[in-house]
Amino acid sequence: MSATAPSPADPRATLRSGLPDRYLTPDDIAEMFEVPKETVYQWRRKRLGPPGFRIGKHLRYDPADVRAYVARRKADGQRIA
Repeated sequence: MSATAPSPADPRATLRSGLPDRYLTPDDIAEMFEVPKETVYQWRRKRLGPPGFRIGKHLRYDPADVRAYVARRKADGQRIA
């Protein structure tokens, strides 16, 4: 029996700046900001939160847009919503 080295992790699954390398769902946003999912939908209606987009009937968020949103809020010294 030969010992096999563990295979390296799939680079697509690697977290970048703490966010997954995939489009985020409203559930992901709610979990990240520790708010109810309904708050995420309210932010969208009021245009307060990170920008989202629709894929058919599904709402998604680009991790780069979420990072930029948080950076802007931090730079402005504002609460996140």
